[in-house]
Amino acid sequence: MTAMLTLCAPAKLNLFLHITGRRADGYHLLETVFQLLDYGDQLRFTTEEVQELSLTCNDAALVSADNLVLKAARLLAPLAQTPAHCHIHLDKVVPMGGGLGGGSSDAATTLLALNKLWRCGLSQAKLASLGLQLGADVPVFVNGHSAFASGVGENLQNQELPTLWYVVLTPSCFVSTKEIFCHPELTRNSPSTTMRAFPFSGSRNDCQAVSCQLYPVIAAALNWLDSKPCYTAARMTGTGASVFASFASKAQAQAVLASLVAERVGFDPGCRGFVAQGINQSPVLSALTS
Repeated sequence: MTAMLTLCAPAKLNLFLHITGRRADGYHLLETVFQLLDYGDQLRFTTEEVQELSLTCNDAALVSADNLVLKAARLLAPLAQTPAHCHIHLDKVVPMGGGLGGGSSDAATTLLALNKLWRCGLSQAKLASLGLQLGADVPVFVNGHSAFASGVGENLQNQELPTLWYVVLTPSCFVSTKEIFCHPELTRNSPSTTMRAFPFSGSRNDCQAVSCQLYPVIAAALNWLDSKPCYTAARMTGTGASVFASFASKAQAQAVLASLVAERVGFDPGCRGFVAQGINQSPVLSALTS
């Protein structure tokens, strides 16, 4: 068995996010399209000559028992068919609190990698079920494909989405998902839709209005992107803070991002951004089956 694996944990965008109701336990029912990106954190798993489960990171502040990487590993450890030892190094690049799914993707990649290294023999469906205990976005990353999602995000239908380039901006604020979902002005009664209607002009992100109200820098970033020659209008992903717009070519997207350096001082000096291409399959799956 391979003693070392290095895997990319892709970020995601919610191309739309409709909240269709609320369960008795307080969880919101939603419909969304998850678009995977060719941009994400990198994780390195080493089991050779390792006698414990440990984590290091390029950002030392993220090394704690609450890190989703360690939570995922501990969740899988009782099912290991080899000693449940591994050193995991996380190279973090996806902004935290941005609605890009970085932590969830890290957790999913950990489940997939250790399932192989520890010879657990679990199916993707079982791993996704375990991952749901860690967060509603974890199953889509275990599934490893861009998808239409419903329920709390666990019911997935794989989709082949158009290949577009995205400019993703993260304003200088940290958005609490709980704060947005608890807000009294959040729309919670959007009608159900189907992927047959996508893409369509009536889609939106139901969290966007509340997030923009609470964090004006999000609205400023959306307005800035909309002033550019976007292929589609700018939109927020998840509960924010990150926003995105699509472009037909990499060159167009890079030109817009380059202008951010000169212009962000006018709306948010701390705003960061990157360019990524939409992908339909996670690189984790191809790496683990090669």
